[in-house]
Amino acid sequence: MNWPGRTKKNTGSSNGHIIEMRAITKVYDTGKIKVEALRGIDLVVDKGEFVAVVGPSGSGKSTLLNLVGCLDTPSGGTYMLGGEAVAGLDRDQLADVRNRRVGFVFQNFNLLPQLTALENVEMPMLFGGIGRRERRRRAMEHLQRVGLGERVEHKPTELSGGQMQRVAIARALAMEPDIVLADEPTGNLDTGSGSDVMSLLSELWDQGRTLVVVTHDSTLAARAGRVVEIRDGLVVGNQRAVA
Repeated sequence: MNWPGRTKKNTGSSNGHIIEMRAITKVYDTGKIKVEALRGIDLVVDKGEFVAVVGPSGSGKSTLLNLVGCLDTPSGGTYMLGGEAVAGLDRDQLADVRNRRVGFVFQNFNLLPQLTALENVEMPMLFGGIGRRERRRRAMEHLQRVGLGERVEHKPTELSGGQMQRVAIARALAMEPDIVLADEPTGNLDTGSGSDVMSLLSELWDQGRTLVVVTHDSTLAARAGRVVEIRDGLVVGNQRAVA
């Protein structure tokens, strides 16, 4: 699959693997039938890469992202995250890895409606044991970074879709994670708001962040340094940016 318009930036090839998946499978057993969501996937991502994961609905993209982010565990294969084997970790250990190493951005934002933008961004740091003053300082800094310094006391219902997604990105950065994972981050946004979010993700990449983004949006995929295509639970394409 060709994704026009991409330009080669930092692919992180000299920085070492931050994600290393080998022969990863995921089987869902409903009791009556078994569904093979992933059928032996290899995926390696280097520090500082921006990887877009594309493919049709039901291909296994979101399942793969959930495994990368330790929201779920594989049925088989090996997975190293930042040099740490995560396959054998228990629920509490996985939660700790998620909080320390991974920031999440979801299509539906997943903000707590009763909390302000500032309080939503503070939540991962609260679970991470960071003191109130430092939480507040970091949350303010990240909200200003995404252009919402004047919206910190607004609740999600008082924000536009694009603003809510920027709050979600600020929250994803709160713990200074190794990786930012995004699942259809522009899927619920209008064209203008989606373009703003794309630009913000590109800026994070320029600043050295590692990004893995699941998307149906060819314009967003075109901004990535590499496009991985998944179909029927298998990697069928792996194309780096060209100058």
